[in-house]
Amino acid sequence: MQSINQLVEHPLLTEKQVTLVLKREDLLHPFISGNKYRKLKYNLLAAEAENQNTVLTFGGAYSNHIAATAYAAKEKGFCSIGVIRGEELENSWQTNTTLKKAYDDGMRFKFISRSDYRKKESLEFIETLRNEFGEFYLVPEGGTNSLAIKGCEEIITEDDVEFDVICSSVGTGGTVSGLINASFPHQNVFGFSALKGDFLKIEIEKMVHNNRWQLLTDYHFGGYAKTSEELIVFINEFKEQTGIPLDPIYTGKMIFGLFDMLKRDTFAPRTKILAIHTGGLQGIAGMNSVLKKKNLPLLHI
Repeated sequence: MQSINQLVEHPLLTEKQVTLVLKREDLLHPFISGNKYRKLKYNLLAAEAENQNTVLTFGGAYSNHIAATAYAAKEKGFCSIGVIRGEELENSWQTNTTLKKAYDDGMRFKFISRSDYRKKESLEFIETLRNEFGEFYLVPEGGTNSLAIKGCEEIITEDDVEFDVICSSVGTGGTVSGLINASFPHQNVFGFSALKGDFLKIEIEKMVHNNRWQLLTDYHFGGYAKTSEELIVFINEFKEQTGIPLDPIYTGKMIFGLFDMLKRDTFAPRTKILAIHTGGLQGIAGMNSVLKKKNLPLLHI
């Protein structure tokens, strides 16, 4: 399955004589959006090959990965278990749009404390989950592993050889690693971290086969799932000007950073940029409930 490449028309791009095309991975599937579709593709085939009937994974309250895994598992005939960060959600998850949708798609939940959640990669903790739930196929938080990277390598096609630069948001590093591996020799890849700090650079280095990439860490807006009025206004204005919706966790931050770089003349005239829209729009309703409590502008859906 391939997404469409959509030319972005914007006054800033005209002024800087730069071409920007957005690869609409968000339109790949109505419920398994963007990079989550890519990451789950080969993992679910592996689960099938191992004759597993249950998929278990991890995520937070508004996790795109949780929502996508629940639907993909249902579509492929698997049971699914979501280990959710935040034990306080156990009594209120029914009012959470992401978790309610995942539950309706057949996912069972286990809510754990943030301290226990930090143990999610330990063999001992995984064993306690197997004792509780029986055998399952484990998909890591965010879906990133070697099979996920293999799926994300398929985002880039022969038709994308015309571009000079590839841009993507970065959460766990799997998507951008696939893009780096699949990029053509003349292309540079820019990853825009949605998390605070540069620790992801070490993780990406473990997964890629070339050094034609850079991790940008100035556009996280305070860290994962953090936002600001400036970002919300930018996303709403971008949608009004282009007709393209962005999520505030990943792609919105990436496009904000990209436009900031354009303003600073980072890219030479006639540069052709391909930016990946990794989806995540299902989380907007949940984010709006958070923004409303903070008396911040709401995202236009």
